Amino acid sequence: MKQTLHSVILGEGKPLCILHGFLGMLDNWKTIGSLFADNGFCVHLIDQRNHGKSFHSPDFNYDILADDLLNYLDNHNIEKTDVIGHSMGGKTAMQFACSYPERVHKLLVADIAPKYYPPHHQEIINGLNSIDTSNLKSRKDADEQLKKHLSNPGIRQFLLKNLDRDEDKKLCFKFNLNVLSEKMEEIGDNISSTDSFDGPTLFLRGDKSEYVTKNDIEIIQQHFPTATVETIDNAGHWLHAENPEQFFEKSLAFFNKG
Repeated sequence: MKQTLHSVILGEGKPLCILHGFLGMLDNWKTIGSLFADNGFCVHLIDQRNHGKSFHSPDFNYDILADDLLNYLDNHNIEKTDVIGHSMGGKTAMQFACSYPERVHKLLVADIAPKYYPPHHQEIINGLNSIDTSNLKSRKDADEQLKKHLSNPGIRQFLLKNLDRDEDKKLCFKFNLNVLSEKMEEIGDNISSTDSFDGPTLFLRGDKSEYVTKNDIEIIQQHFPTATVETIDNAGHWLHAENPEQFFEKSLAFFNKG
């Protein structure tokens, strides 16, 4: 039997699955998830493989991640769902919608386009790999080590949320750093050039982010012919955290439309 992704389920109503980004976890979406739960959705906040509390595996690409979501839906008896995916989770959501269109009602992709992105997280990976977890006494201790590689305190805080204590009470990372370090090329990979999904689709981009540009609209509509692209004000790549009110407002309007 296939291993199933870890999740937290909030509320009752229409199914909505939310997929976090690279080095993230379902906790990053609890605030937005709770808002959807209060508005008639049964929200499935999901940890993708090698992240959060989900299982670790050497196998990691978007076809596999899409199949993980299919397996999750089957195990939870969900015939059809709305899907939100951010960044890496957006690529998973796009691949899933293209591979299994009959299982997707509406698709929302947050700040990522269906194109190849060259590996650009190497500084973060190097910083994380520099932390000596064998002698780690506190999150503050880890922050001091990470600070030598990453000056941005917000990014460090985001990454260090992944620290947890194992059975021996030692601090360690929830994500599978070894595999993710090796799979940087796959994380930037695109969905197949022939893949498409013609169901209702919304792309939300941060106005301060460079992940989705006007030049990407053509390729978005090649893969997702009904897609619209909207912009979240005063937000970068983590648009759901930087402007949660507008992100939620636009998302809810899209899912409730029609």
